[in-house]
Amino acid sequence: MVQIKTPEQIAKMREAGLVVAAIHAATREAAVPGASTKDLDEVARKVLAEHNAKPNFLGYGGFPATICTSVNEVVVHGIPSDEVVLKDGDIISIDCGAIIDGWHGDAAYTAFVGSGHAPELIELSRVTEESMWAGIAAMKLGNRLVDISRAIETYIRRQPRAGGGRYGIIEDYGGHGIGTEMHMDPHLLNYVERKRGKGPKLVPGFCLAIEPMVSLGTPRTEVLADDWTVITTDGTWSSHWEHSVALTEAGPLVLTSPDGGKAKLAELGVTAAPDPLA
Repeated sequence: MVQIKTPEQIAKMREAGLVVAAIHAATREAAVPGASTKDLDEVARKVLAEHNAKPNFLGYGGFPATICTSVNEVVVHGIPSDEVVLKDGDIISIDCGAIIDGWHGDAAYTAFVGSGHAPELIELSRVTEESMWAGIAAMKLGNRLVDISRAIETYIRRQPRAGGGRYGIIEDYGGHGIGTEMHMDPHLLNYVERKRGKGPKLVPGFCLAIEPMVSLGTPRTEVLADDWTVITTDGTWSSHWEHSVALTEAGPLVLTSPDGGKAKLAELGVTAAPDPLA
């Protein structure tokens, strides 16, 4: 069953989303050559404490850290460690969440460590982020879940990849409902799978974490011996972007974006819902 939220509950989720945005800002600044991924986890812990928020990753299914730090070929669920030290030229996807009064926020971004990154890596991140926004723009009243999947896949498939070939849309992981739990129904694929049908109709109070994961090669992944770290099977590098979004009578509200998604959605011809905390 899909959990439908009231405007008051969406306002609480917006509070949690702004904490996640603050974690993103702080970890982005700290993701420099010489920093360990454990250092980034400590930064996130401090931000949560400053906002009297709880982490929703720590302890989730036994996960041992506050954030996920996924470097280079790691797609998702990388565990922060003193041993993983960032180097000039790395890329890192940081996924994190927060809980305020029982309501969850969840978002991820890809950052470039240092300088001198290959154009194909910069383009990989751009394509992944823009596909996320295409999915958010498709979160409209009257649409169905599959319309979001189609928007994400269509955007990615239309982008030429340097050297030919296609981007790998990760198959085993996708978006999800969010609310009183971090992961809820429905599961959101980042591509269209015909046998799954159209999915539920999008109505006011529908909240989703929209999160494409894209690689420079294969769409397939494997999990390492720690039972968490997910890597591409061919070792190609990947990007991960995510926002939590609420659908209201006035349109989508990007809960984990500082401006509620207003500026980016305007570029796409979509009006973001008013911020309930403004």
